[in-house]
Amino acid sequence: MSTATPTGPGRTRTLAGILLGVFGLAGLTAVLVPDIGELALGSMVLLYLTVVVTVAGVGGLWPGLAAALASDLLVNFFFVPPYRTFTVQHRDNVITLLVYVAVASTVAVAVDLAARQRAAAARTGIEAELLARITAAPIGAGSLTQLLTHVRDTLHLDSAALLETAADGEPRVVALVGPPLSAGPVLSVPAGGGLSLVVDGPRVSAPDPRFLGRLAAAAARTRQAERLAAEAVAARELAEIDRLRTALLTAVGHDLRTPLAGIKAGVSSLRQTDLELTNKQRAELLVTVEESADRMDDLVENLLAMSRLRAGAISVHPRPVAVGDVVAAALRHMPATPVTVDIPDDLPPVHADAGLLERAIVNVLANAHRVNPAGRTVAMAGMVAGDRVELHIIDHGRGVAEADRDRIFRPFRRLDDRTTDDGLGLGLAIARGFVEAMDGTITPADTYGGGLTMIISVPAAGDGR
Repeated sequence: MSTATPTGPGRTRTLAGILLGVFGLAGLTAVLVPDIGELALGSMVLLYLTVVVTVAGVGGLWPGLAAALASDLLVNFFFVPPYRTFTVQHRDNVITLLVYVAVASTVAVAVDLAARQRAAAARTGIEAELLARITAAPIGAGSLTQLLTHVRDTLHLDSAALLETAADGEPRVVALVGPPLSAGPVLSVPAGGGLSLVVDGPRVSAPDPRFLGRLAAAAARTRQAERLAAEAVAARELAEIDRLRTALLTAVGHDLRTPLAGIKAGVSSLRQTDLELTNKQRAELLVTVEESADRMDDLVENLLAMSRLRAGAISVHPRPVAVGDVVAAALRHMPATPVTVDIPDDLPPVHADAGLLERAIVNVLANAHRVNPAGRTVAMAGMVAGDRVELHIIDHGRGVAEADRDRIFRPFRRLDDRTTDDGLGLGLAIARGFVEAMDGTITPADTYGGGLTMIISVPAAGDGR
């Protein structure tokens, strides 16, 4: 591990202490010289001792010792008879000068030691706070970058990076905060596993090596945790893909086979020359073939729509559209489905993709019709809710429990796991995906008297859209 060499209080503080000693001692001497003989020697050395203590507190040990020696010489030269010489006539003055320089030097050492201890305590507190912050932070995407940012800011450096030694022995940057590293970084700490924590910037007093080791270990653990989290996400995605593939194969095995069987049976019957069919029977077979083909077309369309949603390849072209026009187009896809429609004429247009909104309404209507009891009619109502427009699609079926309302929007899921005439279980999943792609929401709610109300909410088309 390479670290910077400790440099005491730093060049700036040392220079400030030297300048303070020079000007402070010179100024004090200039003030006291005119009053020679009026102040006792003890009072004068106390005044000079004040300057020495101040210089030691600002500049550190060596400027303080230099100020102590210089002040002793100034007192001897200017204030001890015979004046303006370094000769001392009285033994008491010799003792005073010797004791003064000893006390001044001791005070300078003590002040410098206290300053160093305060700095060490402050640094220890900062280090403890940083380690606590790193330890308490949850591991997730960007955790390593956040850790390196804390390290760089705490050490007052320019850059912090985690390097990994490649197979060819060359270091590779795993994560970097700040400008690129220079050729000779300030600190480089091994983190284990071929990793090293490197920081770069102006050379300052080196932190505790144990603290640096803990930082490096924390960076390595964060790197490993991020890697494990990414692998876990990939594993979940693979598991979800496998689940969807299994569900798709199961659904396709039945739901596509059923309309294909109807088409094949109808066409085969029509092609049999020895089978005498009435015009009514032929018409019924053709209707069966057409309905089966339409159902198969819907299934394939839903599969393609879900694949586009999963791939994030849905193209959205929002523009102001009238809700009534979109509802009318959706109802044309379901001519045999009785629906009560209440769309006010003054309902404002919405900012949406007309095709996606139409498809979402068709899917929700088909689901409502499927669960609606015989003899009851599905209802649709439009209304304004703040800066949005809501379309309520109301059925009177069994309803859906609060705990199951999120599950009905999952692909290849049917609430009661039925498989007869219920499609692939993609309708509501596609409807939610299309509506959310238009900055809208689709929310299930209870129908008064029993049933489920699906609320499609999309932004109203304002003047700024």
